[in-house]
Amino acid sequence: MPVQTCTGGTLACTFGLLPGSFVATPKMVMTGSMPAGNIMDHIPMVNIMPFGMCACPANPAVAAATTAAAGVLTPQPCIPITPAPWVAGSPTVLLANMPALNNTSTLNCIWGGLITFVNPGQVTQLIP
Repeated sequence: MPVQTCTGGTLACTFGLLPGSFVATPKMVMTGSMPAGNIMDHIPMVNIMPFGMCACPANPAVAAATTAAAGVLTPQPCIPITPAPWVAGSPTVLLANMPALNNTSTLNCIWGGLITFVNPGQVTQLIP
């Protein structure tokens, strides 16, 4: 069964070189003594922290640096752009009228990366 996510969770991006952090928007619901997340917690630099450097060739900054380096892939600072909410969540558990976020949810970055949870931030609260 999936685990509920909260502030303090650790994220990974398929094109990011370092782990990122998850920060849930404060709500009335806590899990693991931290604010619980829902699928609308997808705002870059608010809910989704950078992943160090981005190595996705679709990122214009990476493409420009790679071209300048004669075709050698040159990662650039990660600035995630995540316009759509997390996919799936737990539709039977609503937080602030939106599905609760669980550790199996995924988020797409506009540059091509897939963001997933490495650590949900707590491990005691399971949700369907």
